[in-house]
Amino acid sequence: MDKKIAENSESREKLIECARREFLEKGFAKASLRKITSDAGLTTGAVYFFFGDKNGLLEGVVGEALGQLTAVLEEHFREDIESAPGNYQHQDGDHDQLTEKLTDVIYDNYDEMRILLDRSAGSKYEGFIDGIVDRLDSSYIALAESYAAVMPGKRVNRKMLHWLSHVQINAFVHMMQHERDKESARRFIKPVMDMLVKAWMEYSLEDDE
Repeated sequence: MDKKIAENSESREKLIECARREFLEKGFAKASLRKITSDAGLTTGAVYFFFGDKNGLLEGVVGEALGQLTAVLEEHFREDIESAPGNYQHQDGDHDQLTEKLTDVIYDNYDEMRILLDRSAGSKYEGFIDGIVDRLDSSYIALAESYAAVMPGKRVNRKMLHWLSHVQINAFVHMMQHERDKESARRFIKPVMDMLVKAWMEYSLEDDE
């Protein structure tokens, strides 16, 4: 590897690591670029060279973790939509693989997830939770519409779906706040997911009056 490229890569990683610590301690709004670059042994100009601005630096810290989370969710949504509507019969444990993938991403990137959840105020990621809820909403509505299409007299219960989206997100936030290691998190979230799927199956549709 070219020496200059190697030096640039090392400098970039130093900035990310120092920024991660600063964002965790102070949050995005109060984090100091001067402190971050000083800890990294660089000048503030390095932030603008590698990341463009403070938001870009935050993206450098959380972007990979967010990409992993999005990929897991998108794969799940795609599989749900491709499943034959009306044929699914829920059994406990059906979503264990999904919960394991989600807990893997969350706990393998725990600091990054904490930053996204409660340290990102003032940044472009401030609406992180709302964005996930919106994505759940659109996917759940599409899935519920496929079920409604084969169930005469039923229609999508949009208000209930929106509430269930919030409940599902809150369950994972609660898990992060109270279960610090991955295995205890899995033991907690698997039955919760079973409960949420049962609620979704029961209440995603309502009578078409």
